[in-house]
This record gives sequence, structure tokens and C-alpha cells, in this order.
Amino acid sequence: MKADPILEELWRVKDKLSRELAADPVAYQARLDQLAKQAERAGQRVLNSPDELRRHVAEQEQHRRQTEALMLNETPPRRKK
Repeated sequence: MKADPILEELWRVKDKLSRELAADPVAYQARLDQLAKQAERAGQRVLNSPDELRRHVAEQEQHRRQTEALMLNETPPRRKK
């Protein structure tokens, strides 16, 4: 089974934070809150649940489809002779 790259990244970050904070749950939550505030100040979206992630992915896909629908072809179509 192929590993999901998103989950691998989450596990990597979780393990790094656990090492830095000596697996202290209170310190871990404080650090996550701090990172979330930094992300929001930087204009990044913070997702807190699987449902939020699903909505975000659906919005991105819809935006991608709309953008593709609005793209113009720079080369005119060939005329049939």
C-alpha cells in the first residue's frame, strides 16, 4: 500500500514537535495554538477537522475547474477545408 504524502508530512511534524516538547501535552497544545495564530496572521487558512479539509479540497477543485473554464486558447481552431 502506498503511503499518503499528506499523512507522512503530518507524522513527521508531530514527531518533531514531540521531540522538541518532550511529549508534554500542555506544551504541545500551546505550540499548536501559537503556530495557528502565526498562520492566520500570515493569511493562511488553518484547518481544524477532517470536514474542514474536505470543504477546502472541494473549494480548491471547484476554483480550479472555474479557472480552466475561463482560459482562452491562444491558437485559433483550424478551419476545415
